[in-house]
Amino acid sequence: MTAGLPWPLAYTVSGDDCAAFMPLGFDARLAEAVRHLSELGYDGVEVQVRESGAHNAEALARTVESAGLKVLGIGTGPVAAQDRLTLTDPAPDVRRHALGRLLDAARLAGALGVPVTLGQTRGTFLPGLEDMQRLWAERAVRQLAREAAERGSRLLLEPQSRSSTSLWHTPEEALAVIDSLDAPAGLVLDTHHLEAEGADVIRAVTGHAENTGCLQLAAPVTRGPLTVGDPRLPALFTALRQGGFTGWLTLEHTQDGNSFKAAARSWTALTGAAPTPS
Repeated sequence: MTAGLPWPLAYTVSGDDCAAFMPLGFDARLAEAVRHLSELGYDGVEVQVRESGAHNAEALARTVESAGLKVLGIGTGPVAAQDRLTLTDPAPDVRRHALGRLLDAARLAGALGVPVTLGQTRGTFLPGLEDMQRLWAERAVRQLAREAAERGSRLLLEPQSRSSTSLWHTPEEALAVIDSLDAPAGLVLDTHHLEAEGADVIRAVTGHAENTGCLQLAAPVTRGPLTVGDPRLPALFTALRQGGFTGWLTLEHTQDGNSFKAAARSWTALTGAAPTPS
């Protein structure tokens, strides 16, 4: 584990199948990114994928593990961000394509033995289609959760702000969906999205730590790298510890023009705020 932290610390990276580097992740090819992150002291990575499946698991694991890191989770943001595929698109072929990509990501996650996350790929509503689009998304998420469970993975559903999706903006809304599934699932909590929705981050983490598989971190307001002395961090650590959190922490933020420096700043801020052993 990263010094002083009882949970694995990961950084967001882009899989080699991505059409471009994700703006909230390390701005380099995967092999280079994991080498730098290992030098900085990170434990692992959360890999954002676009069209990878189980057949890519061995090569992905080999690249990450060669740097002494672990794959801690598989993200699916590029499916929507880069190819504009969502579960609520009015076109049936687009929805099928989006779900197919997500099922492949779940199979990849299962082959790696890690969770798969779902955020913006659920999509946005159009006037007059809201009820139907919600139904499409709910059906697809049920199928995705089952596929993940059958493959040895687990779906983590991320509440996101209204600027990213029309569905499930709060932890409570996401948990209502999770409770309706016939497969195990959990939450991803992201400090940026919680703050954008006006939620008290500490209270949200305190209330939902046990159901959370991953906490994504960024500086408030700017969504940039963390800063030393961020007053939220000690309180977040306490909330996670007291809530029985057993997942991992991911840095998901802008890179300020230099990913190595951004990752170093966030690592320093987190490890500096870590509780002192008694």
